[in-house]
Amino acid sequence: MSGYVFALALTVIVLVMLFLLMRRRRMREKYAAVWIVLALAVVVLGVFPRLAVWLAALVGVETPVNLVFAVAFVVLLLVCIQLSVEVSGLEEETRTIAEELSLLRFEVEHHVEASGPTREASSSSDPA
Repeated sequence: MSGYVFALALTVIVLVMLFLLMRRRRMREKYAAVWIVLALAVVVLGVFPRLAVWLAALVGVETPVNLVFAVAFVVLLLVCIQLSVEVSGLEEETRTIAEELSLLRFEVEHHVEASGPTREASSSSDPA
């Protein structure tokens, strides 16, 4: 029974950390939602351990622990895929912003070169 209490205590700590991270805007809600759902699932399995045995029998897994590890593996794989998609999108956005910045710099430099001498000439011809 102490294993269940330990798992529940760790889950409560994780939930508190998630809420603190969201409150301090270090983690967005869309990422925290997955972890909150998983933590609540651990709480449910900790409170009702026979549920893991029933689910394992339902899907044909001999040991409930194997089912928990398989589900954990799939969840972590999905999180990795989601983060890879997010990173790819951010890389594309960064590249686009860098290209736009480069074009703006080019336009500003050519605009300054084209209009620069006329401003200097008008100010240098004025005998102040």
